Amino acid sequence: MAKLEPSVRSEALAGLAHWRHGPQRDAITRAFAFKNFAEAFAFMTQIALVAERRDHHPEWSNVYNKVEITLTTHDAGGLTQRDIDLAQEADRIFLRFETRK
Repeated sequence: MAKLEPSVRSEALAGLAHWRHGPQRDAITRAFAFKNFAEAFAFMTQIALVAERRDHHPEWSNVYNKVEITLTTHDAGGLTQRDIDLAQEADRIFLRFETRK
């Protein structure tokens, strides 16, 4: 998988309003907050299943009700379409938790 060209990257990032692009690593990061640890862990479980199916795994951390995800394709040396797709899926999954509040 090839790194995204700058114009394609810019367009893709425009559709990921809550994600921050770190140009030094060519990675995107987003922090998610939940009602409690159980919801945060359930979210991570759902992402893990998607990531495993796609063979594309995030860098992430969890502290109580917070989850931070960083996406970059190490083999390509930066952002690829796989990262954009997984970020979009994380956003969709997060919306399921947001609508429960």
